[in-house]
Amino acid sequence: MSKRGNKQVSSFAFWLQKTYERIITSKPSLFVVGILAVALAFFLLGGGLYSLMNPDPNVPPAGIFAGDRLYVFYPSLNIQFIFTETLLVMIFSAIGFAGFLMAYRSTKYAYNPRQAYQLLLVGCVMLIIAYILIERGLLLKFGLA
Repeated sequence: MSKRGNKQVSSFAFWLQKTYERIITSKPSLFVVGILAVALAFFLLGGGLYSLMNPDPNVPPAGIFAGDRLYVFYPSLNIQFIFTETLLVMIFSAIGFAGFLMAYRSTKYAYNPRQAYQLLLVGCVMLIIAYILIERGLLLKFGLA
């Protein structure tokens, strides 16, 4: 092997070793790790993994406009509509998480009971709304509503 090729291989190996050391010794902030963990939880709860693993091009659209009415249908219960079910469950989960977060943040305002009560009330309302929306979606899907 020529000297130039040997030097390039050696330089690449050195670069890989230094990059590996930087990755291992890095300390990401707790905020970034928390945001990534919550985003992963929303992705998994919303069925993102299912949508990635089972892409079905034969799935019809969830709703069709005919005149001035919207007709929504499910061909079977084991089919998930990516843009309706997955994204809506992710959004509703985020609303519920925001409700939990607001209820938690209300404890910081113990010296101001009115503000603490308002944050707790808004957080609980957001949590209840998220629960009702997710439950309603499941009932609609299974034909029980």
